[in-house]
Amino acid sequence: MTPTTPARRALARVRRDGWRHAVMWLVLAFALFPILFVVSAALNPLGTLSSSRLLPASVGPDNLVRLFTDTPFAAWYANSLLISLANAAATVFLSALAAYVFSRFRFAGRRVGLYGLLLIQMFPQFLAVVAIYLMFSRVTELWPRIGFDTPWGLMLVYLGGALSINTWLMKGFFDTVPPELDEAARVDGATHAQVFFRIMLPLVTPVLAIVGLLVFISTINEFLLASVFLRDPEAKTVALGLYQLVADQRNTNFGMFAAGTLLLSVPVLSVFWFLQRYIVEGLTSGSVKG
Repeated sequence: MTPTTPARRALARVRRDGWRHAVMWLVLAFALFPILFVVSAALNPLGTLSSSRLLPASVGPDNLVRLFTDTPFAAWYANSLLISLANAAATVFLSALAAYVFSRFRFAGRRVGLYGLLLIQMFPQFLAVVAIYLMFSRVTELWPRIGFDTPWGLMLVYLGGALSINTWLMKGFFDTVPPELDEAARVDGATHAQVFFRIMLPLVTPVLAIVGLLVFISTINEFLLASVFLRDPEAKTVALGLYQLVADQRNTNFGMFAAGTLLLSVPVLSVFWFLQRYIVEGLTSGSVKG
């Protein structure tokens, strides 16, 4: 039997695993192409769609400067961060409260309430736009500070769907926590609030971080409801403002649009990196305590 040489072993490895590497590079190229194109368009001084290339002929900050001087982008950015962070925090808190109740208590209507939350998700949110618009028309007349063209009014609309599939997701995680911990705490004199805040929440940190991240991303990218409730140019979010940049002049303003999308990705990545630590720590501590 002829002994195998390092060259033959390497060739056999390429024949066995080469297709996997080819597929990996193909998928990587497919995923990176739109990102590279957007970065190239944002750095293209001409700022038009027709002049955008994967590798720009020249590079400059012209689109970024025009974005802040020709549009109220700073106000859009602040509105998006305020609404997204507040909505994510409020949704996580309300969903955690509801999930704790559905997981730990037995009461009349519990099963109906759970399936009702699931059933509501079968209907698209835009079906209620007309009803919500008429409702907030009256709210704007009575309390303008939480009506149209205010971040607080839009957050109230978003919070209307806080107890949704997030409650189901959290409830499943709450169910994995042994109920003996609750009973031991109550024997020591702890109230339901103390059990919830001091025992349950630290143990379900991973699902809190996941729900917070998902809600933050969906809110900062939301367009439909924002286009209905935010009509003042200064009150718009980044998603709504960037859309209006290219709605009528897609070719001319594409460079500013690309620069805005890159800036919008910064808070999303920042929130992900911040919450990733809590996800890992929560899973690790949970495995040790279990």
